[in-house]
Amino acid sequence: MGISDAPQKSFTPYKPKKGEEYMSEPQKNHFRHILNAWRDELGAEMDRARHRMQDETVNYPDPTDRATQESEMTLELRTRDRERKLIRKIEETLDQIDAGEYGYCESCGAEIGLRRLEARPTATLCIDCKSLAEIRERQMG
Repeated sequence: MGISDAPQKSFTPYKPKKGEEYMSEPQKNHFRHILNAWRDELGAEMDRARHRMQDETVNYPDPTDRATQESEMTLELRTRDRERKLIRKIEETLDQIDAGEYGYCESCGAEIGLRRLEARPTATLCIDCKSLAEIRERQMG
């Protein structure tokens, strides 16, 4: 069980009504629901992992077994750290919804789009700006 980079597809895609304004209250509520469910799912997984790590901690006499256990624990802790950061990002995104800033590209101000936000609800860049950022990253990195 690892970190998921997007919420589970347990929601119905939003179908805007004819003439509905972008980021209307029903759309904001749709994304609040997705983000809250995702945060709750990650929190539950973190709790399960914490209990699993506490239950599975054994002092193996064999150095190889100890090394394997330490390696698994390190990987588990790294995953939990990523989940903690993702939960923080989800909470920041919920704050953006409340502030009326959600759904718009932080670089160019364009609408990010409902489908992109459903695929990655914490997206802060439109697809064009994200593509340009990735190209720049590859050229510099």
